[in-house]
Amino acid sequence: MLYFSKLRILFITLFSLLFVLIASSNLFKFDDSFFDKKINLGLDLQGGSYLLLEIDNDPVIEQKLQNLTTIVRNYFKDKDIKINNIKIENQNIFFNVAEQNKQSIIDTFTDENSDINPYYPRFKSHQLEIEDTGLNFKLSFTKQGLISLKTSSQDQAIEIVRRRIDEVGTNEPNILKRGNNRILVELPGLDDPMRVKSLLGKTANLTFRFVTNNDNDSFGVEKLKYEDGIEEATVSKRIIISGDNLLDAQPKMDTQTNQTIVSFSLDRVGAKRFGKATSTGIGKQLAIVLDNKIISAPVIQDTIASGSGQISGGFTFQSATDLALLLRSGALPAPLNIIEERTVGPDLGQDSINAGMIALAIGFILVIIFMFIKYRIFGLITNITLIINLFILLGVLTLFEATLTLPGIAGIILTVGMAVDANVLIFERIKEELKDENNNIIAFDSGYTKSRTAIIDANITTLLAATILFFMGSGPVKGFSVTLGIGIFTTLFSVYFIARLFTSIYVSRNKDKEKLI
Repeated sequence: MLYFSKLRILFITLFSLLFVLIASSNLFKFDDSFFDKKINLGLDLQGGSYLLLEIDNDPVIEQKLQNLTTIVRNYFKDKDIKINNIKIENQNIFFNVAEQNKQSIIDTFTDENSDINPYYPRFKSHQLEIEDTGLNFKLSFTKQGLISLKTSSQDQAIEIVRRRIDEVGTNEPNILKRGNNRILVELPGLDDPMRVKSLLGKTANLTFRFVTNNDNDSFGVEKLKYEDGIEEATVSKRIIISGDNLLDAQPKMDTQTNQTIVSFSLDRVGAKRFGKATSTGIGKQLAIVLDNKIISAPVIQDTIASGSGQISGGFTFQSATDLALLLRSGALPAPLNIIEERTVGPDLGQDSINAGMIALAIGFILVIIFMFIKYRIFGLITNITLIINLFILLGVLTLFEATLTLPGIAGIILTVGMAVDANVLIFERIKEELKDENNNIIAFDSGYTKSRTAIIDANITTLLAATILFFMGSGPVKGFSVTLGIGIFTTLFSVYFIARLFTSIYVSRNKDKEKLI
């Protein structure tokens, strides 16, 4: 029946008022943190920067193969099997063995239960494939192994990118996967992306290594240039500590030299290694290397056992802040290359907002006029319900601090049409019921009840489409599906609770009228 209990009326009233109040926080400032929420505008509405990053996985694959080469050599050395001419070329490991060892090598790599697997899980056949040509062997990653490696690298890179952008303080960044080697970064409100580009373009692989003049260093040596690109030094490949040992890094002013420095603190393992290296290396230069460039190479004056130190290198406060940020966020697993960049100005975004608001206003006004002419008082009820429905929809988006895009506005406009469509179905069904039923209350109740199946079926099919768009789509498509999906639930609530409540009140007071609709 059209009857609503006092408890149900109270629930509908409080629920509607709550979301109207939440939605109004986009216009007014509230002291309460629960109501102090806002809908965030997407890149296409408030302007900002769009960066498409591509992960260079070649160094990652090379590093994995180098590690694998060492493990292969050491493993078979323990088995008294000699591996000859082992080398890496074109992302493959090549080696050859004596005739008597050939079958042992094949058995080791083809048997999934081989005791080599605990040493290195990537030896498993589904991730590495072995090619036997005579006495020569080739190890390489399978397609599945490469996909697994790239996916892992991408997941790590996304986490590091998110940390770096969060440290900069960019509002509501959108960071998404693209394939298995690309990352999309949208930065709403940021119209000067140079600093972010600089931060994202650095791998931030930090190592501390001794400067040496001994070319016969057992760990090997390499020549690295200083940041000025002119001077260079020979450093050992032995890594004393790396960025993984850092607990924190902060920019500071050195009161003695009046220079900006970066102070850092190490974890327990790093502090122990650093203390040992500085105690045995007094008088030596310790190179601080970032992305294969020497930032500075101070001479060790005394043992540093406190687990903290400082990096100097003629920094400005901004460059020291950025370096500290990079070190805190961690090193990227692989270099990132910016392959596409776009900047949307706020004026263009404002034009989009204005166009969307005008479209919504025109559509809304036309709907209001049509419904009022067609259904009179019930058209007015529908129009009031539409306004409340919009506030509830905006309130839900505000509650979750969702990001609104131009396609999202299109979803809201579509919601208005769907809400009207539901009311039209109900009112037309009521007209049919009134032809055979003299009791207005029974006719109206039957109209709501018998039209319910058609309305719910239509909304469920739309919700399924919105769900598919959400999971299969990306970016703007997801924004459209979110507003459309939420709009379906708010529409059903407004039609069967709010509009029906207003209708029941009017019909109950005018039940004896001959023609209500």
